[in-house]
Amino acid sequence: MIKVFIIDDSALVRNEFKKIFSGVSDIKIIGSSVNPVDAFELFKSTGLPDVFILDIEMPKMDGLTFLEMIAKQKPIPTIICSTLVERGSSAAIDAMRMGAVDIVLKPTSNIYEFFGEKKEEFVSKVRIAARSRMNFVHNIKRTSDSKVLNEKQVSSSVKAVNSRPPSKKIVAIGASTGGVQILEELLLQLEPNHPPVVITQHMPAGFTASFAGRLNQVLPSSHVKEAADGDTLMHGRILIAPGDLHMEVHKHGFQYKVELKNYPKVNSHKPSVNVLFRSMAKNVGIFGVGFILNRNGR
Repeated sequence: MIKVFIIDDSALVRNEFKKIFSGVSDIKIIGSSVNPVDAFELFKSTGLPDVFILDIEMPKMDGLTFLEMIAKQKPIPTIICSTLVERGSSAAIDAMRMGAVDIVLKPTSNIYEFFGEKKEEFVSKVRIAARSRMNFVHNIKRTSDSKVLNEKQVSSSVKAVNSRPPSKKIVAIGASTGGVQILEELLLQLEPNHPPVVITQHMPAGFTASFAGRLNQVLPSSHVKEAADGDTLMHGRILIAPGDLHMEVHKHGFQYKVELKNYPKVNSHKPSVNVLFRSMAKNVGIFGVGFILNRNGR
């Protein structure tokens, strides 16, 4: 049985979630609260859940503060459902960086219609979240100002910090929404002049540009951007697939470039890591290195 606790200051929203899960045999709502402060009191009797459904803007304590607090004590898979997580918002990116496993934009109107349409999706999201193994990364912080560089500047900066011979390898990484935190922790370890990196991060359209911008701020040894069609793979550069396009790697002369493709989802995802990895296997071959960050965060 998956135990769920809902924290949202809207009684309407709390009741709609209770309706969604009332007929689901493997999910049980063990409690709900109008804010995180009151929730801490309720935990004394209910215990902690397997999954939180959490709003952001609430009285007494906001959802992001609660998410950070609970993650330090006992990381618990959390689904953010809020009106503040519109496309590319800093609140959404911060929530994912703090370990939220999924993000849902809650509408400001037509609530009944929204929950009616999203019932099966929420059930699926809770089941997936419950299988996630969470951890809290303490050392994620902003370490530099934004680095907005063009390709010539990237090339010159690579030469300036050429601390080791350039590798012939190209690194491809696939991650789900819950992998954002681990992905950032992993990329922080990269050294100057690291091999080109291409990433398919399962994230809604509009979020990937903000995510790339945030990584570009915090990664001292990398230039990070949302991929554009025809971008060249370069040492010290990380390209992230846009949230609504597939990304492939192709060889053009002596260079590798990314090509963005707008065709249907593959294995329910767009962008799909399968598409990226197939292009790597076909066009990069033995010089390609692939990593999957699965639902367990590794």
